[in-house]
Amino acid sequence: MASNEHLPTDPQAVIQCDSVFKIFGDKAKEMLAETQGSIVDAKAFQEAGCIVGVNNASFNVTRGEKLIIMGLSGSGKSTLLRCISRLTDATAGRILIEGQDLLAMTDKQLIELRRETMGMVFQSFALLPHKTVLENIAFPLQVKGVSTQDSVKKAMDMVELVGLQGRENYFPRELSGGQQQRVGIARSLAVEPDIWFLDEPFSALDPLIRKEMQDEFLRLQSVLNKTILFVTHDFDEALRLADRIAIMKDGVIEQLDTPANIVLNPATEYVKKFTEDVPREKVLRIESVMDPVNSSEALSDLKVSKDAIIETVAEAVLSEQHPVPVADENNEVVGVLHQSKVIHVLFGKKADEPHQ
Repeated sequence: MASNEHLPTDPQAVIQCDSVFKIFGDKAKEMLAETQGSIVDAKAFQEAGCIVGVNNASFNVTRGEKLIIMGLSGSGKSTLLRCISRLTDATAGRILIEGQDLLAMTDKQLIELRRETMGMVFQSFALLPHKTVLENIAFPLQVKGVSTQDSVKKAMDMVELVGLQGRENYFPRELSGGQQQRVGIARSLAVEPDIWFLDEPFSALDPLIRKEMQDEFLRLQSVLNKTILFVTHDFDEALRLADRIAIMKDGVIEQLDTPANIVLNPATEYVKKFTEDVPREKVLRIESVMDPVNSSEALSDLKVSKDAIIETVAEAVLSEQHPVPVADENNEVVGVLHQSKVIHVLFGKKADEPHQ
């Protein structure tokens, strides 16, 4: 966005970022004032002794949405998350949480917002080693002034929610990495936050436990329906968990879109590199490749869900003689899937290559 004009406030947005910059260095504000609010030249700032962490980020997050912010190390993803939770103060721009201007809040208002509205989970579990699982989970409630009896009851509910029954009296050292991360998740959810910030929460875990924690995350979200900002450097994790993905490079959001659109229509060469090796059939849903219904077309008796991943239904669809109707959650037909589309997803790259 190349102007200083603010985006209009969106009543649907739980989080709204409007031309957010985070630049480290003594001359940051002075130099930024001369740029007219567009994406800045990171190299010029670097030569002046400044480091550009977030470079003109503008986007909204709606209620119940899972937005995954991803990029390689140093891309600015964690810095952006820290700006939105105001663990770091943005250099310029506007950040609205539920319509309130985060950057205009007093320390007291900010503490209140964090206690009442935000939950945070980080890569380091940061559990208190001298407290049990139950005491770790109850701790933020007691900080809020909740009685011991009520905080312990709530903590027990959270223990059950994350599947740690029987371990509530263990100390962190007696738990595996995955179990410790579950305690961290339970602790962040105990205060019933509306917004949930997760910064590389699973990256310290081995691949099998990481997959289990991703499954657990998706299960919890299906129950709790939080508004989520989740930072990762792992593209497969982003594809698996996201409603939308923001891919960052050098502080700039290169593309913010659905997983399907990022894989099918990468906006830049940088994004294209991320998507090159992704097996499309494991990512794309039927909805992204279906065609409109044509009343003159004979259809198969088989029906598939618009939300099904292509890989899970490809064999059945390719075994049918006629195009396959696609149904929504109410079992209403909303589209048609042609076998040629499935073949293109499965073998498209090979088919697109010129014949020698």
